[in-house]
Amino acid sequence: METLGHLSHGFSVAFTPVNLLWCLLGTTLGTAIGVLPGLGPALTIALLLPITYQVAPEASFILFAGIYYGAMYGGSTTSILLNTPGESATIVTALEGNRMARSGRGGAALATSAIGSFVAGTIGTMGVAFLAPVVVKFALAFGPAEYFSLMVLAFITVSAVLGSSSVRGLTSLFAGFVIGMIGVDLQTGQPRFTFGMTELLDGVDVIIAAVGLFAVGETLYMASRRYAGKDEIVPLKGSLYMTAAEWGRSWKPWLRGAAIGFPIGAMPAGGAEIPTFLSYAIEKKLSKHKQEFGTVGAIEGVAGPEAANNASAAGVLVPMLTLGLPTSATAAIMLSAFQSYGINPGPLLLTTQGDLVWGLIASLFIANVILVILNLPLIGLWVRLLKIPAPQLYAGILVFATVGTYGISQSPIDLVILYLLGAAGFLMRRFDFPTAPVIIGMILGPLAETQFRRAMTISNGDWSVFYTHKLSLTLLTLAFIGLAGPHIWAFIEHRRRRGPEHVPGDA
Repeated sequence: METLGHLSHGFSVAFTPVNLLWCLLGTTLGTAIGVLPGLGPALTIALLLPITYQVAPEASFILFAGIYYGAMYGGSTTSILLNTPGESATIVTALEGNRMARSGRGGAALATSAIGSFVAGTIGTMGVAFLAPVVVKFALAFGPAEYFSLMVLAFITVSAVLGSSSVRGLTSLFAGFVIGMIGVDLQTGQPRFTFGMTELLDGVDVIIAAVGLFAVGETLYMASRRYAGKDEIVPLKGSLYMTAAEWGRSWKPWLRGAAIGFPIGAMPAGGAEIPTFLSYAIEKKLSKHKQEFGTVGAIEGVAGPEAANNASAAGVLVPMLTLGLPTSATAAIMLSAFQSYGINPGPLLLTTQGDLVWGLIASLFIANVILVILNLPLIGLWVRLLKIPAPQLYAGILVFATVGTYGISQSPIDLVILYLLGAAGFLMRRFDFPTAPVIIGMILGPLAETQFRRAMTISNGDWSVFYTHKLSLTLLTLAFIGLAGPHIWAFIEHRRRRGPEHVPGDA
């Protein structure tokens, strides 16, 4: 009942005319960004981060959440009609969705995607509302040692999930940690890694780093790949609505996808890739129309993964709001927005920033309704966005990134840092190093250092504090398993395939 009371208060915040307009703007912009191939919510939110210096926090996060949810919806349009997943989470949608479009059932694929996203998004948002207070009660038992161990676990798991390999992810994370150390050490007052430049005494602004790595770096990377190949847009044929038979084949995958996506998204090592692929595998196994998979396209193969994708997007908000742990690139950017307001997500956030948190959660329910209204009747408009000339699109992004960054402090040094990090982001994308762990390292690195120092101060320098506390030991053990487990398993599999060693001279 307490949660329902908080949620009711959240709706009173979200239903104000100004916040409703921000929600409408976010969902519309998010859908458009999701439709455009190569762009995504992380890049868009990074581009808009400078508005945090001008707008109230409730409005900013309602806007960002609308963009996040909207991009989940819009990404399916690109996957189905263009066979070009905007994000890794929509790869599975393209497998069956594009085949359905090519066989004249693109409207049904888009409809089951939009409605499934609404169903799963609503279930996932309810999960956030009712699970977040439970996680907070658990997190209040954490001391400095437990928080440090939790951040080590987050470093290991998130780096492995967001990169093609754990080594690449950890390398990016370490780079972010080093950038986060730039500036004055708050405990000793000594400058670190400033190279004598007074402009760096305050450190590198996380917002500038996010805009540089995501907006500038991603734009340069996409521009460099413009002529790598030409994509064909499959024209929409027939009705944009589903038949009764297609409804009957879709509703169970929607529910199963939501049940799979939300809990995995809420895990520190979650993400949207695992639940979408898992949902696709389950639907392919349970379907009575297996012959449609991989041929003309099975609607279950669109409904389940899209539901899992949107439910996991909601699940990602649980560890971010309650523990301050970002488990996706978009969550990392949103965490930097919290920092720009001087707000630290964690167990106390729900009580100290009740209007913000519950207004945000309530706005997600509203966003889901707006997105269904926007996606189904206006699908023709979104398809036209795919015809925007790439040079104008990329130039516009760079202009907004430059103007927004300069507007933060009117410092030319910030622009130099922006484009240096943009060049670094381009090289990271070119050589397949994930950029999100850099932001995570910048944000969580200094916090982990602070918690480590506190734990060592309380224990008078005794390192055993990290393994004599049961919760801390459990978290560090999970981190070790997450780091070494895949390699140990790969070694065992390699030995099993080779069979027993042959000894020379044996009969």
